[in-house]
Amino acid sequence: MNKKTTLAVFFGIAMAAGCSLFNNDRHDNITGEAIVYQKETINDIDAIRTLFKKIENSTGKKTVDSVFVPLNELDILIDKTANKASLFYHVHPNAEIRTIAEKSEQEIAKLATDISLSRSIYEACTSVDVSKEDSDTQRLAKRILRDFKRAGVNKPDNVRMQIKKIQEELVKLSQEFSRNIREDVRSIKITPAELSGLPKDYIDVHKPAADGLITITTDYPDYIPFMQYANNDRKRLELYKVFRQRSYPKNKSVLKNILIKRYELATLLDYRNFAEYETETRMIKTASNAQAFIDKIAAIAEPRAKKDYEILLKRLQKTTPEAKKVGDWQKMYLSELVKQEQYQIDSKELREYFQSGNVRNGIINLVCTLFDVKIRPWDTPVWHKSVKAYEMFDGDRIIGRFYLDLYPRDNKYKHAAHFSMISGIKDCQVPVSTLVCNFTGENDDTALMEHDQVLTFLHEFGHMLHHLFSGNQRWIIFSGISTELDFLEAPSQMLEEWTWDADILKKFAKNHKGEVIPNQLVEKMVAAKDFGIGLDKKHQMFYAALSLNYYNCNPCNLDLTKTMQQLQNKYAPYDYVPDTYFYTSFGHLDGYSAMYYSYMWAEVIAKDMFSQFKQEGMLNPSIGKKYRNTILEPGGSKDAVDLVKDFLGRPYSFEPFARWLGGGK
Repeated sequence: MNKKTTLAVFFGIAMAAGCSLFNNDRHDNITGEAIVYQKETINDIDAIRTLFKKIENSTGKKTVDSVFVPLNELDILIDKTANKASLFYHVHPNAEIRTIAEKSEQEIAKLATDISLSRSIYEACTSVDVSKEDSDTQRLAKRILRDFKRAGVNKPDNVRMQIKKIQEELVKLSQEFSRNIREDVRSIKITPAELSGLPKDYIDVHKPAADGLITITTDYPDYIPFMQYANNDRKRLELYKVFRQRSYPKNKSVLKNILIKRYELATLLDYRNFAEYETETRMIKTASNAQAFIDKIAAIAEPRAKKDYEILLKRLQKTTPEAKKVGDWQKMYLSELVKQEQYQIDSKELREYFQSGNVRNGIINLVCTLFDVKIRPWDTPVWHKSVKAYEMFDGDRIIGRFYLDLYPRDNKYKHAAHFSMISGIKDCQVPVSTLVCNFTGENDDTALMEHDQVLTFLHEFGHMLHHLFSGNQRWIIFSGISTELDFLEAPSQMLEEWTWDADILKKFAKNHKGEVIPNQLVEKMVAAKDFGIGLDKKHQMFYAALSLNYYNCNPCNLDLTKTMQQLQNKYAPYDYVPDTYFYTSFGHLDGYSAMYYSYMWAEVIAKDMFSQFKQEGMLNPSIGKKYRNTILEPGGSKDAVDLVKDFLGRPYSFEPFARWLGGGK
């Protein structure tokens, strides 16, 4: 997942207006580093406000230099301040700083909304003649005018006031939705005997309390291994239910209000609903196209899903003869058993070769080889002792800097995501990123990882590379991961393929004895790779349909739970489990709104792009350079369809993905 905040994002109404910053008592009741951050934020916001008013009141001839260049400078200020606030709000261990960051987001959003609805700036932009400018500047003008119109700048004053009011409410709702997920950690109690099936290192760090019981939380390092390995079906169901009750009932009303406000916003802008608004500027173009795509993937996956489901059911019936269905809480455990028995692959054995320090260093070395760069430690302050910092170079030229915040802690973002911090500008500033994950351990390079976590790490690293490599643009609107939302996951999804290659894994996959992962184990892992893929894609289409259908209607009378159940029955291979409310902790329903289908849309393109590496060599620096030059470095300076065509030498094709999902190679 990628998180980025720029003026272009604000124009797209992904964020909203806020309130007066810090209520005038700017330094009361805060201390130390919080005061420093608050002063920095106030200064940055004052600078944004001052430059905004200067541009708005500017007179004289309207040219690229007098209009677009100052707007670019304004967006650079917004980008830096808003991105840092977003990161700190999600990950900073200091509660005072998280509060300041939350208020900062609100104030920046208010200013960005005012900018997006400024008629004087819009009219100045329409007056700029770009006919003799380069293609990037012409594209910039077109994008700015489009986004101004989509923000509602042409609407009557009363409508523009309504838009501002809705946006003010939306940013607070979005922050509340995220905060509720981040802060709601639930748990179950188990006996030591109920750890049966779990890996030894998991058991070693889960010691009984004074009452003899062990606490298992809904945080990923606890939840995922328990659902995959725990023999006790009853306890897996119990943990599954509390995991899908997170943020309930709080986020039920919060999400409903988000849906209603976004629908009101869309209708004010003359769209039927928010899904129509969102898809208009994406590769897919319309909500009906998105629905057709979801149904197409579900249909292709159906035969394979049925076959794999029967395998899981038969395995369940070995221990529970009366079983008629596989439960959602059973799928990971049963899949693990099937892989052990039919493919002779034991994930507990496999994870012995993925020590977190080796994985981190191995992925860094992989990136250096594939893209011909150098990465070395960066001596700079960090917000937590577990955070590591690096710089990336092309020869002697610095490309960008990044942080790795990889381990869970209280009040930290619960999933995995790339956070943009600074977008690169040619001859001005280098890009800075942060990769946020929640892997097992903290500052323990010997902590063991699941292979899926290795895959997640490289996926998010891919987002970060996209941001860093594309940071040499003149116009910030094209810097970083500024492609269409339904393409941006493709580069990261493609990189996941490198975690299945034996030659690559042997460079860093070693156990505590220093023994390299055996070829036979990798072969077994690869053989089992696609088991359950039909089930997974069907379930993903349930998520995609939920995302689209929540936004593809008037939500005032929408029953969130009932609609979720109906869509699960239609698309998912597993029945709804009573008293669970998945949507209250599904953060993508806010951040991606109607666009969750984009993960699968991007995977279609990723499969096609990967075909080039399969032909040319996965560590071939020449194909790596071509990919870097044509896909990553251009950022948003071209449409995604043209980026892919530049790399492939032809339009992308659905066939490689369909062939793979259908059971072919």
